[in-house]
Amino acid sequence: MGNGRTIVLRTLTAAVFALAGLIFVTSFNTARGTNLRTDDSLLKLSDLIQERSDRNGELDESTAKLRGRVDALARADDGYTREEDARLGALKRASGTEKVTGRGLTVTLDDAPPDARAAPGYPEPGANDLVIHQQDLQAVVNALWAGGARGIQVMDQRLISTSAVRCVGNTLILQGRVYSPPYKITAVGDQDRLRKALDRSPALRNYQLYVEAYGLGWKVDERDTVNLPGYSGPVDLHYAKPVR
Repeated sequence: MGNGRTIVLRTLTAAVFALAGLIFVTSFNTARGTNLRTDDSLLKLSDLIQERSDRNGELDESTAKLRGRVDALARADDGYTREEDARLGALKRASGTEKVTGRGLTVTLDDAPPDARAAPGYPEPGANDLVIHQQDLQAVVNALWAGGARGIQVMDQRLISTSAVRCVGNTLILQGRVYSPPYKITAVGDQDRLRKALDRSPALRNYQLYVEAYGLGWKVDERDTVNLPGYSGPVDLHYAKPVR
C-alpha cells in the first residue's frame, strides 16, 4: 500500500514539473526576446499611424493633380452655357472644392507649457486641463462658420461639409491625416464678423478661462491675404440621411 502511494506521489510530482516546464517554454516563445512590460507595442502602433498618415498625404497630392487635369480637360469643351458654368462654379465654391482667396484670420490653439501651474485663485490643474480637446477645435470651426467664413482650413486641409474634426488623446485626426499641436485654423471672410463670432461663442469663452488659469495657447492673427486651396480628397458619402 505504501509503495503504491509513493508511486502515485512521484507521478503527480513529475506531472507538475512537466506542466511548469511547458508554461515556461510557452511564455518564452510568446515573449521571444521582448519585454512584456514595455510600451514597444504602443510605439509600433504610433509609428504605423504616422506612416499611414504620410501615405494618405501623398495620395491626396496625387489625387489633387489628377483632378486638376480632369477639370482642365472638362473646361476646354464642357458643352455648357455661361449660365450653367456660373451655377457650377457657385456649387464648387459652396462645396469647398474651389480655391478661395481674400482677407481673413488664423486662430492658433496650443497645449499649456510642460511646467504649467495654476494662476493665483485657480485650483491646480489635472492632465486634461492642460491639453487641447476636440470640443475646443470644433468650437473654433463652428464659430468661424457662424461668422460667415467663405472657407476654412484646419492645418493644411480644407474643410467641406463631410469633414469631421476628431481628437484621439493629444492628436488630431482629420480626413485620414494625423496632426499634433499647435493647431492652426484659417478662415477667409469679413475679419470683424469672424472676430465677433469667436467672442460670442460660449464654448470659447469657457476655453479662455483655461487660457487665463493654466496657460493654454490662444492667438488670433488677422491676415490681409489668405489663399485656401480647394478640397481635393474623396467626397463620397458613407452615412447620410435627408434633412426634413
